[in-house]
Amino acid sequence: MSGIPSILMVVTSHSRIDKGHPTGLWFEEFAVPYTLFREQGYDVTVASPGGGDAPIDPASLEGYEPTPENEAARAALKETRRVDASLQADDFAALFFPGGHGTMFDLPDNPEIRRLVSAFAQADKVLASVCHGPACLVGAMLSDGTPLVKGRRVTAFTDSEERAVELDGLMPFLLETRLRELGAQFVPGVNWQDNVVVDGRLVTGQNPQSSASAARAVIGLLSEHG
Repeated sequence: MSGIPSILMVVTSHSRIDKGHPTGLWFEEFAVPYTLFREQGYDVTVASPGGGDAPIDPASLEGYEPTPENEAARAALKETRRVDASLQADDFAALFFPGGHGTMFDLPDNPEIRRLVSAFAQADKVLASVCHGPACLVGAMLSDGTPLVKGRRVTAFTDSEERAVELDGLMPFLLETRLRELGAQFVPGVNWQDNVVVDGRLVTGQNPQSSASAARAVIGLLSEHG
């Protein structure tokens, strides 16, 4: 692959935690990186486990401003590609997972997500995620069966932040706890403050406030390595 970098962004298709809690993608965590990547001239493909119109967490649209950038991001979420065997690591320079609580339900056990994440890691390509997006790392293994995150420095939405939003009891697992159990060297920051961890070509951001920094870390790695 040569020329303009192509980035694959994968968002959740899961729209409800339970009857009282709609969920989906946290819009900022997609819109901010998507805009930054487009400003760099990158070719961005947006996909989701279910394909089609990706759900957006309504809470993340409070105070929404219909700027050209935000409207372009929303339009890109209307017709996402389905994550299937047609998506191959060889066709992209980087893989980026925005968060939202929906990711906790449809990323960890999805075999195509596991395949893609493992393929990017083993090809030493840029693999990035932010907030709950690192749920994509939970089920991913290396070819020898080792958890992908074992021994790697990562961050994600912390257990403390999950308790603060009072959704810890409704999650299938706590992301920080699970990543630690898999052998990751988890690097938490202060609640709601920008925290991005770069370990080789693995980029993880802690929360929505880390969205821009995570995207800039990806841009930096792509610029550095060509």
